[in-house]
Amino acid sequence: MPDPSIKDQLTSDHAELYDPVIARRYFAKFDRITQHLVRVASEVEEEGRLTRTETRVLDRYLAAISATFRALNYKYLMTGRADGAPKLTFDRHESGFPIAQELMTMAVDAAQAGKHLAGMASEAELKDRMVRQIVRDLTVPTALQFALSQRLYYEALAQGGLFLTRNDPDAQFIEDRGDRRHFLIHWAVYDTQANLPVVYLMDAEDSGRKPLPNDDRRWPLVSQGIMAQSVGGLKLLTIAQGFDKDFEGFHPKRLRRITLGPMHSKDFTLQSGPISTVLANADAPDGEDWALVWTVEDLISDREEDVKDGWFSTANRQIWKLDPLAGAETGSTRTERMVILPEQPFQAMVDLNAPGLRDVRKFVVGAGGQILPAM
Repeated sequence: MPDPSIKDQLTSDHAELYDPVIARRYFAKFDRITQHLVRVASEVEEEGRLTRTETRVLDRYLAAISATFRALNYKYLMTGRADGAPKLTFDRHESGFPIAQELMTMAVDAAQAGKHLAGMASEAELKDRMVRQIVRDLTVPTALQFALSQRLYYEALAQGGLFLTRNDPDAQFIEDRGDRRHFLIHWAVYDTQANLPVVYLMDAEDSGRKPLPNDDRRWPLVSQGIMAQSVGGLKLLTIAQGFDKDFEGFHPKRLRRITLGPMHSKDFTLQSGPISTVLANADAPDGEDWALVWTVEDLISDREEDVKDGWFSTANRQIWKLDPLAGAETGSTRTERMVILPEQPFQAMVDLNAPGLRDVRKFVVGAGGQILPAM
């Protein structure tokens, strides 16, 4: 059964973690999950559904998510133990991740990390003072422990490499294609409505005189347009058509949106539908009672045509291939959902055999963290 103290806390879509033991369990769970996600990305690459470059890009964002959780773990290390210690707020409904405000606050803290560190005692000094308080006063140095946790938090922020609410675009050159250059453009955001990390991968051809990332006239406009369009409610077709029309010499050929989450856990989140039954039936031990969904929306250009653009001119435009059944609704060529989960929840999912879960691609976490693809 879930810890009663957890049940008491989960009374709305957003919940705070008050207890230090529960907070440590939460962060330990995500530490394991992010490691599994890297292995899943490698498995998807081996199947030919990601290139090596795309896998490296995705691994970079997964490492950034891991760094963000590590920093937050330090920040909330003394939750429930020190007076005034902050408490993490997370979205327990169809997310499981921290709310976006947590990352916004972290970005503000990161900008001032150097200033905070300059005014703090060193780690060695704080530990020395802890030992002296324990020996001299025979008391737990709670205030010093809190000070050390905050120093470790700001040190983690100062190191950088964090996943923020906005992770600006970068362009990776792939190859020349005749008179065009092929780039993989990638960026990421933290969806402030769903409270989930989202990664975008765009294959684009560039016919400009200067390579797009080096063009100080076009690249700032493209970058700004990319981030402005990175809203979860927008269909990929809407985003891609806007890029195709608005930017000179820019020819998007494929656009993917990878949503990492939600994370479902019997102890920490509220589920509806068959996944709730799966986790309840699995009755898995702590650390094994979770399932993480990974959704890939994919939009592919079918061909390129010249269309009328004004009274006396034409322009190249992409004709996008849409799913014949649901393309008008989804705005994509295809949408694939995957789920990563430990063995006990997977077995419960197989036993339940719910229609809504049959077509979901499954990756099972086996012994030693090995990832086992399953149909």
